[in-house]
Amino acid sequence: MGIINTNKEVSATRIQCNDTFQVRLSLTAAPTITNNPTDIVLVLDRSGSMSGSALANLKNGAKAFIDIIDEATDGVKDGQIGSGSRIGIVSFATTATKDTQMITSVSDLKAAVDGLSAGGDTNHADAFTKAMELLSQPCGNAKVIVMFTDGKTTVGGNASPIAAAARAAGATIYCIGLSGSDGFDAAALYDWASKPSSSYVVITPNDAELEDLFADLARNISKPGATNITINDMINPCFRVISVARPTKGVASMLNATSVQWRIDQLGTTQQEGAVLEFTVEHVGSCTGDVAVNEAVYYSDNEGNAVTFPSPRLDVECDVVLPETCPTPVDLAVDGCEDTVEFAAGDLGMESLGRIVQLDVRLRNVCPNKRVALAAILTEVDNAGVEHKRGMKTMAIPAHTRATCRDVTVRCIKFVLPESLDVTGSPTAICNRRNFRARFIAHYIDNDYDCCPSNDM
Repeated sequence: MGIINTNKEVSATRIQCNDTFQVRLSLTAAPTITNNPTDIVLVLDRSGSMSGSALANLKNGAKAFIDIIDEATDGVKDGQIGSGSRIGIVSFATTATKDTQMITSVSDLKAAVDGLSAGGDTNHADAFTKAMELLSQPCGNAKVIVMFTDGKTTVGGNASPIAAAARAAGATIYCIGLSGSDGFDAAALYDWASKPSSSYVVITPNDAELEDLFADLARNISKPGATNITINDMINPCFRVISVARPTKGVASMLNATSVQWRIDQLGTTQQEGAVLEFTVEHVGSCTGDVAVNEAVYYSDNEGNAVTFPSPRLDVECDVVLPETCPTPVDLAVDGCEDTVEFAAGDLGMESLGRIVQLDVRLRNVCPNKRVALAAILTEVDNAGVEHKRGMKTMAIPAHTRATCRDVTVRCIKFVLPESLDVTGSPTAICNRRNFRARFIAHYIDNDYDCCPSNDM
């Protein structure tokens, strides 16, 4: 059955700037359908909204699916599903119908598909019920339901508990959705499908793609596990990989600060088998707000399995801006048997004794996606109340990407105040009380204002 399940998860949904979190990659593979006989029920939507090209392309897709399973089960396209596997057809509109039993005749299956006609409402609950009635026949085969639909439930009640009962009974549920303008409910498909649902749901707005989608699914179901697997996981440059744990199967290593490669010789070739890799990631960039963890995930194997990993997202909170960095330290070492050490620390220009004033300011109600121009102006006040200029700093505060306006704290705006500028009357001392005044100016850099164009007429 090839790769039947893939997932990518993160250990947190929200982090602060420079926090770390864990990324978990997992995949499951199962042996070929010839070694793992499977009962498959195609559950096909024939409601009124399927009339026209949608129903025609659905029929082509279902028949392509049947042909691929036919050949995969015994190596030849001979009109019979082999190796103990079977297929059944359920169609649904206002109610559901078992159009076939669990059978092996390709011609009978295709005849049932060709006989479908569109009309009526959409009853997903009855569709799942009829599918499970077919799969409930005593049999040791694996159970698969392929649900296709193009609309939301309009009659028959909630299908979620019936789909959940089917999964609990051992059925694997795949969902194929044809989205349109008539209230398509993608969330329902993700709820019905096996978990992680991102590995078992595919949605397309174009009915012309249905034949390819059904064919791809049939190939994945019938493939013999996977061999020579390579996964290259590239994370968003706003993060960096700081460590990679030993995977449960295969080997993994860092390619660079933002890429991890995972190799597995074989997976699921004799029985269903899973593998997991975890690595630790640190936030290092300026990205804030809702940030995708993935840059890209590339998968390959000898069998050509079609695999998609989900793209988890994190809410990164970076409301504190540090426009200036601390001085660069100088490293030195003292050996264990040395009492003293002389070390050339390099050149450092000394101007005078003095003090450093470090200012923090909170910008109130900064709107999303707007940079702020900020100026800080410092003066020193003498004993007569006269102000003396001590410096001005201007800086651009990066835009935040949160959904609403919020306060942004700007920290560590530094002014160097040599003691020779002391206006208290004793510039040689360093313990005098010195008085200062700080002023701030802030405005948006980004705005939607445009001057009126000149009129050349």
